Amino acid sequence: MSDRHPAATPVHYQLTRAQVLFSGLSIVAALLLLGALGVRIGARVDLWQWWVPLALVGGIAAADFGSGLVHWSADTWGRDDLPVIGHRLLVPFRVHHINPDDFIRRRFMDTNGDVAFIAAIVLGGFQAIPIEPRWGEPAGVFVFAFCGIGMMTNQIHQWAHLPSPPRLVRALQACGVLLGRVEHAAHHQRPYDVRYCITTGWCNRPLEAVAFFRRTEAAIAWMTGLQPRHDDRRYEQRYGATEMPAETRHA
Repeated sequence: MSDRHPAATPVHYQLTRAQVLFSGLSIVAALLLLGALGVRIGARVDLWQWWVPLALVGGIAAADFGSGLVHWSADTWGRDDLPVIGHRLLVPFRVHHINPDDFIRRRFMDTNGDVAFIAAIVLGGFQAIPIEPRWGEPAGVFVFAFCGIGMMTNQIHQWAHLPSPPRLVRALQACGVLLGRVEHAAHHQRPYDVRYCITTGWCNRPLEAVAFFRRTEAAIAWMTGLQPRHDDRRYEQRYGATEMPAETRHA
C-alpha cells in the first residue's frame, strides 16, 4: 500500500442521481437492443455458414481495437478543463494512472454506463438496416459481437485489476479471451504508453509491433504541433500525485 495519506490520493468523482439513472437506462437499453439484434440474427441467419466465426472474431477484435483508440486518445491528448469530455472522460483516465485502486471501487453503473450508452447508439442505428441482403448478414453478426463484447470493456478492465475476479472470468483471462491482469500490468508502467487495448488485449502486440500509436502520435504532432502526453506532470501536480508505489504498478 502507498504511504501517502488517503486524502492525498485522487479519486474518480461520484455520479449524481441523474447520472446513475442515465447510466442504468443506457445499460438496459443496450441489453434490450443487443437481445433484439440476436433474435433477428437467429431468425434470419444460418449460423452454420463458414463466415459466421470470422464475423464474430472480427467484431470482437474490432471492439478491442476501438477500446485501444479511445484509451490512447484519452491518455495522450487533451486537458482536464475541456468542456464535457475533460471532466467526464479525460480526468478518470488520468486519475486511473495515479490511483489504479480507485477503479476497483467504482460501482457497476459508473463502470458500465458510458460504454453502454455508445453501444445503444450503434445498436439502435443498426435496427434500421435490413439483415436479409447478403452483406447484411455478416454485418449483423459483426455488430452483435462488436457491441456485445464492447459494452463490457470497462467491466473487463475492472476485472483485470481485481486480484481475484470471478472464477469464470479468471478462466477466460487465462485462455486469452478476456484481458488479463498480467497483460494489462504493462500499461501501468511509466509513461503509460503501451498496451492500450483493454477488452481482450488481442490487438496490443500487433499494434506495438508496427508502432501504430507512436507513428500516429508523430503524424499528429507533425500536422498540428501538439505534443503527446505533454501535461501528464500537470495532472500529477494538480491531483496531488507522487511516484506510483511499486505495489500498485502492477494493478
